[in-house]
Amino acid sequence: MDAKSRTFLVVILLFLLIGLLSSSRSATTGTVPLSYDQFKSLLRTGGIEEVILTPKTISGVIRSPLPQGVVSVHVSQQLERLNGRFSTGFVDDPGLIPLMEEQGVSFQGRSVDNTALAFISWIAPLVLLLFFFSFLSRRTSSNGGGVPGVMGKSRARISVQTDVGVSFADVAGVDEAKEELQEIITFLRDPDRFTRLGGKMPKGMLLVGPPGTGKTLLAKAVAGEANVPFFSISGSEFVEVYVGVGAARVRDLFDQAKKTGSCIIFIDELDALGKVRGIGQSGGHEEREQTLNQLLVEMDGFDSSKGVVILGATNRPEVLDPALLRPGRFDRHVVVDRPDIVGREAILKTHVRNVQIGPDVDLHLIAARTPGFVGADLANVVNEAALLAARHDKDAVTLADFEEAIDRVTTGLQKKSRRISDKEKRIVAYHESGHALVAHFSEGAEPVHKISIIPTGIGALGYTQQMPEEDRYLLTEKELKSRIRVLLGGRAAERLVFGEITTGAQNDLIRATDLADRMVREYGMSRLGPVTFREHLSSNFLGLPREGARAIGPETAQALDREVDRLIEDRFKEALSLLQGKRELLEATALSLLNREVLDRSEFLRIIENPSPPLVLLKWT
Repeated sequence: MDAKSRTFLVVILLFLLIGLLSSSRSATTGTVPLSYDQFKSLLRTGGIEEVILTPKTISGVIRSPLPQGVVSVHVSQQLERLNGRFSTGFVDDPGLIPLMEEQGVSFQGRSVDNTALAFISWIAPLVLLLFFFSFLSRRTSSNGGGVPGVMGKSRARISVQTDVGVSFADVAGVDEAKEELQEIITFLRDPDRFTRLGGKMPKGMLLVGPPGTGKTLLAKAVAGEANVPFFSISGSEFVEVYVGVGAARVRDLFDQAKKTGSCIIFIDELDALGKVRGIGQSGGHEEREQTLNQLLVEMDGFDSSKGVVILGATNRPEVLDPALLRPGRFDRHVVVDRPDIVGREAILKTHVRNVQIGPDVDLHLIAARTPGFVGADLANVVNEAALLAARHDKDAVTLADFEEAIDRVTTGLQKKSRRISDKEKRIVAYHESGHALVAHFSEGAEPVHKISIIPTGIGALGYTQQMPEEDRYLLTEKELKSRIRVLLGGRAAERLVFGEITTGAQNDLIRATDLADRMVREYGMSRLGPVTFREHLSSNFLGLPREGARAIGPETAQALDREVDRLIEDRFKEALSLLQGKRELLEATALSLLNREVLDRSEFLRIIENPSPPLVLLKWT
């Protein structure tokens, strides 16, 4: 405990002691309270020896022995214990003084001195409050915060790591980003290599990519490879409710970095701090904007030749202030994108290094089954697979464990305990069979990998998984139409078999409508021609201006809606016609699903090649 804290505690104890002494003194000089009638009765019978009159009370001493029958036995005992001292409330009684003179009572008037009592009751609590707020102010300021009215500089200390324990060997699947950051490592190790030719290292580098792609891990790996101190802080940690605290933290961060020498400052979630200024009710006076202004000033004020490099990370580059992205600040942008199949396989190899995997595990196959997964997703898959294997007391993690782990991540936990009626189960079986058959027989559609009618997730009663054969970055108009057709295949199967539709296709309709709307409004794949109709197509990132499409009038809006409706309606008719021609396969697939609940790709292809004869068509009853 420091000296200031000890002084504060001593003052509190001192005032408590004064209060206890005052209470003790009041207890030793106590009096027996009497009613005014009892006092007057004692006065008339000659039982009062001395009276002291004050503006509020009448006190005094009773003669001894006490007259009998005037007060109760209990009161008499109390008076004897306190030497006959009594008190009662003051009453404006004109006959009191003559009565005391008649009885020969000695009396006097006295004004009460309440100085000590006033000090204890009023001044002492005030002093305690002042000490309390002073103590709270010192403690809060030392922790980097503040209290209302405290405008001093924040003394927040940013934690620094001298050994991050991460290198480029721990980062996989982002080879292009690693190559881009390799220049920083070379500069931090040997800055003279650049400065002797008059070159300067970029002051800041911005890592941009979806969540979970490894931006923070990359920043730590750069520090680990360069073997320099690593200052790490989130953008939200700069912003406080009290004015000036965020700016003070920015100044403190850069002061520490300058004193350290060669180091890396990493600001994670930069969008929490660097949003476009001028947005908000308080405009330029908002605390967040003052903090951002201070960051811009500090980035202009330090010399990058000293070996201080700033790394920022964000998954929302479109909201960043343009002043952050201009040359001289975050002037180099490194995209950390979702890994391709080769990158996903490399990431899986990194995460399974400490996992005992079985001989049947094919990481290339798992990578092919996880398109769109980022590093965090793949790490979760490996962990889930290991937990599943441990749950079943296996010696190693098998391919089946990985398959189930992928299903858990993509579709959610299987809810085999959910009881659905036979009628609903049959509808789900035909619905998923419709998806699968339309996908199998539609040119350009992705191959079917698994069909299930086991409820999963929050509300899904079944699912049909498709596995792309390769990573795709461009899609043709035919392939987009095939995707819409597959999405509508479940509803088409319901209409064909049962003559009516259900609410089970809600999510399918949302996705199909969104895809058709993009084809019409963004991709120019409609009868309206190669024209885009989005108001804003590109984000304000990397200096690109916001490009807007032409204004949309009422007639154009109606034409757009008609085109979207036509695209969806035509695809639904195509799916319905396809299933009508494959009715036998639809029945065979649905019957197999009802019997087995899950069909993998090999089982589905076996049904396609040889439907079980003789087949009795399942009629709706």
